[in-house]
Amino acid sequence: MKLDLLREMNRERAARRAVILVTDTAEGGSQRLVREAEAGSDPLAAELMARFRSGKSGIVEAEGRSLFLTVQVPPPRLVVVGAVHISQALAPMAQATDLDVTIIDPRTAFATPERFPGVALLPLWPDDALAQLPPLDRYTAVAALTHDLKIDDPALVAALRAECFYVGALGSRKTHGRRVERLTAAGLSEEQIGRIAAPIGLDIGAVSPAEIAVSVLAQVIASLRQDRRRAPA
Repeated sequence: MKLDLLREMNRERAARRAVILVTDTAEGGSQRLVREAEAGSDPLAAELMARFRSGKSGIVEAEGRSLFLTVQVPPPRLVVVGAVHISQALAPMAQATDLDVTIIDPRTAFATPERFPGVALLPLWPDDALAQLPPLDRYTAVAALTHDLKIDDPALVAALRAECFYVGALGSRKTHGRRVERLTAAGLSEEQIGRIAAPIGLDIGAVSPAEIAVSVLAQVIASLRQDRRRAPA
């Protein structure tokens, strides 16, 4: 690989931007880098978009040539809004599945290292906290768990506009109905709001905070793997 391409891939990785290195496998074959934002206009658009969704590298045949696609996508992460009991159980389980976890909560009495050892904490309001993180993207899951609309709603709006792969919110169906009204008033479309998993988590009859955390993490993983189950070989 040329040094300039390697440097560019490293820059894109640091910025959490997905890229694919296209390598002609013929002797002395050429290489080029395709960013996800550019893939739709590429001659290999369909294959590239499928690979971005799957995260899998592999060989494809195109125009009589054999090409190897090296896929580099950002590591999945989970942004949890609310330093609550569910979050205390959720954070270590999510870390065990290799999700990068960040907890956001402006209530400094809750967002403490003692309650969340080894977890990245931002004791700030969501707008301020998200400004300090790499931008939300479709490799990010967001779980809003505070039951406080002043904290949850800004994070949900940001997550939906960023097309995060998972967006979930705690609360009853009645609570979610009022949430839908607020998000509609904030300018979000019916399709966008329809992406929210609410009530949050898979329906496993969870009762305790730990059980709810299990249901949330299972739903996050199911959303993460959805495209990969249909991935190209």
